[in-house]
Amino acid sequence: MSAAASQASDAPSPSAEKLDRITTFFDHEVATGKLPGAVVLIQQHGHPIYLKCFGVRGITTKGLMTPDTIFALHSMTKPITSVAAMMLIDAGKLALQDSVSKFIPSFAEVKVLVEATAADGSPIVKLVAPNRAVTVMDLLRHTSEISYEYIGGKWVKKAYSDAHIFEGRFDNRVFAERIARLPLARQPGTLWRYGHSTDVLGRIIEIVSGKTLYRFEKQHLFDPLGMNSTKYVLDNMDERARMAEPLPGDTILIDAERERRAHPEWESGGGGLVSTITDYALFAQMILNGGQLEGKRYLSPQAYKDMTSDQIGPGSGVGRDFFYFPGDGFGFGYGFAVRTDWGNAQPPAPGNIGELKWDSGSGTYFGIDPKLDMIYILMMQTQAERGRIVPAFKKLVYDAFTASQ
Repeated sequence: MSAAASQASDAPSPSAEKLDRITTFFDHEVATGKLPGAVVLIQQHGHPIYLKCFGVRGITTKGLMTPDTIFALHSMTKPITSVAAMMLIDAGKLALQDSVSKFIPSFAEVKVLVEATAADGSPIVKLVAPNRAVTVMDLLRHTSEISYEYIGGKWVKKAYSDAHIFEGRFDNRVFAERIARLPLARQPGTLWRYGHSTDVLGRIIEIVSGKTLYRFEKQHLFDPLGMNSTKYVLDNMDERARMAEPLPGDTILIDAERERRAHPEWESGGGGLVSTITDYALFAQMILNGGQLEGKRYLSPQAYKDMTSDQIGPGSGVGRDFFYFPGDGFGFGYGFAVRTDWGNAQPPAPGNIGELKWDSGSGTYFGIDPKLDMIYILMMQTQAERGRIVPAFKKLVYDAFTASQ
């Protein structure tokens, strides 16, 4: 029995009637044309207690959703890359306090973008030296102040837009060099800032391991765990036929997938993986089990504790703004949001203290709840509807474990 299972042996089982509400919800989403399809898994004590497929992989192909349907993970790639980095830390080949410039020298020249006011009162920007070096820890907890091109103030957005970082052919080495030439949005360690931190981390994994990111992850995570459909580039027509597609009107996601496929040489540690629900369940179960699965340990107890503890809470000096995606009541570890309190919402959002989670712009979502010894995963491809569907899904999951209602 896992450590989580021993602590949660008295956890309530879900109500079959309330689980049926999940089925009713997704049947309605498909029937009303909000989704082409979805796959949902809830697993408790290491065994699936709810696994259902809804609708089709795409309205053009009409292939039915199945447990082996492949989904673009987008940011649900990040926890996997973060675990890969922690494995190198466990091996003594990488350290949290290592500066990024130790591996990518161009980062020694990085500057911080600071807004100021000119003598005539007009807004200007200045580039100043960072107060300290960006570290591996910063990359893991998103405090490097490396941004995304669609996040932050207008000056940051303009700098990223003007840099054309996605033009032409590039791999992780080239992409990291492009990021190094861009200014940081803040002084390192001062704000939780979503961005290309995990992409840079992926490049560091390559440098330290001497392998491509995929080869390292395949050798140390995917193959040992049995994640046979998790990769950056699909190898054959059978795999491509299993790929889920968004609705034709979901143009943001369609454009994003076109860009992902247009750069097969770029193994984006921040958003490039595709996977199935059964593959991702193996990864999530390993995390729930404290970093081990079926007798094999992937993370040391200390690395697991560090990853799943709030690293940006009181005393860390890390601020939060509108773009703090972990959300109300959540801190952030190394690759996972972690529930630290009930938050300000009344009533509180469903869940338990200590739960872990992450999601993505493509609509995929997963949660890990040690108190219930439970993982739950939603696989779908929708950018347009995810903001509505994901909270509704999470509420339905937790309602199923609640005695009342």
